[in-house]
Amino acid sequence: MQNRILEHINYPKDLRGLELEDLPQLARELREFIINIVATKEGHLGASLGVVELTIALHYVFNTPDDLLIWDVGHQAYVHKILTGRKAIFDTNRQLGGISGFPKRDESEYDAFGVGHSSTSISAALGMAIASKIKGEDKHHIAIIGDASIASGMAFEGLNHAGVTDANLLVILNDNAIGIDPSVGALKQYLTNVKKGTQKQDNIFEALNFNYSGPIDGHDINKIISELERLKTVKGPKFLHIITTKGKGLKQAEENQVKYHAPGKFDAKTGEILAKSASRQPKYQDVFGHTIVELAKQNKKIVGITPAMPTGSSLKFMMDEFPDRAFDVGIAEQHAVTLAAGMAAQGLIPFCNIYSTFLQRAYDQVIHDVALQKLPVIFCLDRAGLVGEDGATHHGVFDLAYLRCIPNFIIFAPRNEVELRNIMYTAQLGLELPIAIRYPRGRGVMTNWNQPFSKIEIGKGIQLKKGEQLAVLSIGAIAKNVSEAIQTLSVSHYDMRFVKPLDETLLHHILKTYKSIITVEDGAIKGGFGSAVLEFAARHNYKNNITLLGVPDRFIEHGKVIELQEQISLNPEAISKTIISFLEQNS
Repeated sequence: MQNRILEHINYPKDLRGLELEDLPQLARELREFIINIVATKEGHLGASLGVVELTIALHYVFNTPDDLLIWDVGHQAYVHKILTGRKAIFDTNRQLGGISGFPKRDESEYDAFGVGHSSTSISAALGMAIASKIKGEDKHHIAIIGDASIASGMAFEGLNHAGVTDANLLVILNDNAIGIDPSVGALKQYLTNVKKGTQKQDNIFEALNFNYSGPIDGHDINKIISELERLKTVKGPKFLHIITTKGKGLKQAEENQVKYHAPGKFDAKTGEILAKSASRQPKYQDVFGHTIVELAKQNKKIVGITPAMPTGSSLKFMMDEFPDRAFDVGIAEQHAVTLAAGMAAQGLIPFCNIYSTFLQRAYDQVIHDVALQKLPVIFCLDRAGLVGEDGATHHGVFDLAYLRCIPNFIIFAPRNEVELRNIMYTAQLGLELPIAIRYPRGRGVMTNWNQPFSKIEIGKGIQLKKGEQLAVLSIGAIAKNVSEAIQTLSVSHYDMRFVKPLDETLLHHILKTYKSIITVEDGAIKGGFGSAVLEFAARHNYKNNITLLGVPDRFIEHGKVIELQEQISLNPEAISKTIISFLEQNS
């Protein structure tokens, strides 16, 4: 039996002691190691399987951590983590209290830059290269950009600046023609032509003053090492184009790259995804997807837009049914928002579906191009609230706060699937202002969700339960936790539904009726829904006891949603204890 190499590799210094002929075996062992752990623990699979040879070569050739590697996007970095001191704890990846699924500066000195969102590596690496030059340091700065991240505007901004510097910067394009879904756009077609040798125009990267080499086989470790050794001697900005297969080494992951991007649990030997227990409740994203198709059949003005998340948002349903009216614009949130604004300006009804945490990347466009001009774009913010194992970079907890301060905006959070359908129906009937509809990741609470549409009155909340002692005000799907928490308590429960505009008539009634009020939200307490209630009370000189429950003023790490809710006292048991304690103190 062949000796296992990976058992003896804990840090890059161990790796550099190997002979070149040992490296292909190490690559096979790394793939087996990742497959075995992700099969049971879940996580991002395909991207890291595709960069095994590249990662080995980078740590073999460069003197990490003194030479700096910046991964983009971060879910490519599993091999990097295993080779940099985290092999023994890799099975805690994305688990509560375990290592992060993305590079993280405070986790390892080898993680030069934290990255959960895409297209930041070139700018960050250029900044580091300029800093090294100013400090008189001689080191290498390598940005590894893959999974369609090169198509984002920020990547081009970085390339544009780097091309007029003499920075010691190497950009490696991991070209696998897919992000989470297949890559789109003219740049993707250009790269395809380069790979085929049919590209007639000038090389775009050479035109930006980069020393371009490639494309080369990203799974030929000897060829990669040879080219990296050569590039170490080349001054100024350099660009290496490598071709890889996402999911390399697992047949099913190679053949179905979308499904095996993050497949959940699967059989490590066969590659077959394990069936989950059947649920009658649909995912919120699928309710959105089916509903927009239903509405689009009735209203020809409806269009759908998503930045690189057609499967994750379920806009794929509309893309299949109405390919000319549904658009995947690639990893380009700013473009997605202003594209929607342009469509709205010409009388179309755009549903712009963006994950809550990704809309942060288009904040200026939301303000300047949409709200300022009162263009009725319908923003569907998927993955709002705590999202679980992806952690701090992906929790959608800031949307209520960052949108609430923008004039000319409606903000609605459905507490269930029927409410999501009805607000989508209401929005396409014609609004004078843009609206943000924010809903969580995962499954809803209803089995009979596909009900006939009903119009929702803008700015109106509802009472869910009547009690005597105090009032609990919730927003969105966290209402489920509140309802469970107060089952045996004589308290009132109101679903305010709208953060903006607030139902002021209802709020006046509540503040006059109940001495004590608790607000509950799965968003940041600072500036969120509870803050809006406090502001209203102060403005009208109410003196009620008001307590805010929500996400505290810190970044929440990764873990299962139920674990994180327990950690920050937003699970039903903790909410119930808070209410009981509040009642005892104010009795």
